[in-house]
This record gives sequence, structure tokens and C-alpha cells, in this order.
Amino acid sequence: MDWRVRGLCLREDPDLFFPIGDVTSGPVALQTDEAKAVCRRCPVRAYCLEWAVDRGPVDGIWGGTTEGERRALRRRVARGSLATESAA
Repeated sequence: MDWRVRGLCLREDPDLFFPIGDVTSGPVALQTDEAKAVCRRCPVRAYCLEWAVDRGPVDGIWGGTTEGERRALRRRVARGSLATESAA
């Protein structure tokens, strides 16, 4: 079964996961926190996050992260793999 059909987000308003504006303050920050709360309870969160990281820039909250958080995660992973290659 595809992980996407088991996501708790399917029971929510899709707009919740696509906040518009600065995710660090005001109503957008509250909306982002609400979406992340759904993700924290979701049984397929890890699959969702992996998909979003592998996919590249994807708008919205996926796997409990914002696009900015996933971008930072991709950078950390890339630095880690470069450090591993340098040590070999």
C-alpha cells in the first residue's frame, strides 16, 4: 500500500499544509505549528519527509517540516557525505 493513502493529512483541510507568508511569525506561524502537530501524530511521517527531501524544493509542510527546514536538512546531509568522502 502506498504510504500516501495512510497520511493523517488526508483528514485535514489541505490548505493547512500550505501556509502563505512568513512562517516565523503571526497567523502563518500558528498555521505551520498546527500542520506540524498533525504530522507529529502521523504514522507515515518518515516516508513523507523522505519523499519531500528526495523530491527537492516542494512547497508546504511535508513530514513535519517546512521547505526551509528541508533545505537545511539537505545541506547537512550533503556536508556529511562530503566529509565522509574526504575521510576515505
